[in-house]
Amino acid sequence: MIALGWFVAGIALLIVGAEVVVRRGSMLAARLGVPPMVIGVTIVAIGTSAPELAIGIEAALEGNGSLAVGNVAGTNTVNILFILGLSAAIDPLTLTVQTLRSALPLMVTAALVLLAMAWDGVLSRAEGLLLVAGAVLYSTAIVYSTRRESRAVRAEFAQEYGTPRRGYDSREVVTSLAALTAGIVTIVVGADWLVDGAVDLARLLGVSDAFIGLTIVAIGTSSPELVTAVVATMKKERDIAVGNLLGSSVYNIVLILGVTCLVPSSGILVEPALVRVDIPVMTAVALVAVPVFVSGRQVSRLEGALFVSAYIAYLAYLVLART
Repeated sequence: MIALGWFVAGIALLIVGAEVVVRRGSMLAARLGVPPMVIGVTIVAIGTSAPELAIGIEAALEGNGSLAVGNVAGTNTVNILFILGLSAAIDPLTLTVQTLRSALPLMVTAALVLLAMAWDGVLSRAEGLLLVAGAVLYSTAIVYSTRRESRAVRAEFAQEYGTPRRGYDSREVVTSLAALTAGIVTIVVGADWLVDGAVDLARLLGVSDAFIGLTIVAIGTSSPELVTAVVATMKKERDIAVGNLLGSSVYNIVLILGVTCLVPSSGILVEPALVRVDIPVMTAVALVAVPVFVSGRQVSRLEGALFVSAYIAYLAYLVLART
């Protein structure tokens, strides 16, 4: 019960901290006149991935690298199969041309690169540097693509985070910076509690760190994206939410896992089950998304329901085969 208590408290702090970082960071950037796409691909996408980053670094420092890798693989699978699938099952999901041309190919590429890197059972520091370099290139490409933002995306962002404008109130900046700092501290503390509780739970239940990362931790850290996607679906305002799901899936690999690989001097050891099953499943999900997304530039209710069913089947496999 103590381990479970620390775990639940850690998830709660991660959710609160991520929400503060995303909200305050986005509002501050909007007030400073930063374009919506830049904010979405940096502050929003990285902010919602901050729990995964904190968990990855904490797990790597404690020698539980498989938990970090399992969390990334599990989170990306949750993002596409369950969260995006559920959103489409509620209401057919129309995709923008920009999403299909940039975020989707990069998500697939990142998944394939991770599969190739992890195949030998180790993610080295050198590979971590390559992933981080990919994150920098990805962010740069998105910044240059901001000129192609649609009016609909800009209007949706303005309603959610505020209209970008020049000039600002110094007190507003100080308040937002203080809130950002508090949010980051909350995330760090929450990650420490969650990793400690998750590792203790894994030992008590007799399961691997990877299993905990793939299931409970992945679902817990994806809860902000789940709530955001469902609410956005109800409001018929999903462009930014969907872009964030795909963008976060890219950042989870190239930035989150890349930085995590830099922490231990010997790199991260990846459990055989992750290499042979879970990372290939994440990669297969990214590949399957291509024809589904491209056909008619829409994810239908049926396709969304099939995505959700596939995730439930995968989760059932994890519970039956790994416990």
